[in-house]
Amino acid sequence: MKKTFLLLVLFTTIFTYASSQNGKAQKKEPLGKWKFEAPYAPEGYRSGTMSFLQAEKKFTAEMTFTGMDYKFVGEKVKFENDTITFSIYLEGQAIEVFLKLEEPSKMSGKAVYSEGTVPLSLVREISPEASSKTN
Repeated sequence: MKKTFLLLVLFTTIFTYASSQNGKAQKKEPLGKWKFEAPYAPEGYRSGTMSFLQAEKKFTAEMTFTGMDYKFVGEKVKFENDTITFSIYLEGQAIEVFLKLEEPSKMSGKAVYSEGTVPLSLVREISPEASSKTN
């Protein structure tokens, strides 16, 4: 009886530890640098990078379009329930961006502006761990 109880405790401990490790490995976070594609966006705004950082429990977002050096800074950045939202201003127009983390290295969503909605797809280019090692 005592051996059975000890084996049960041992298996329970191992299962609990393995479950907690697996949960950590699958944690989805937007932090890092992402390459995005928006094939239906106006010319000049169809691809580029987005970077997401967190400092003092506050998220920040930046967008750079292919062929441009200027970084557009996101406003009202929020991340909750695997969804990140923010606003940017392009050519005097507000654009609302809504992104959903599908996998640790993949996001999709949309950009909404006065002319309509543009689908977005993102693939992680640099994780936050890799970017901190290069600095």
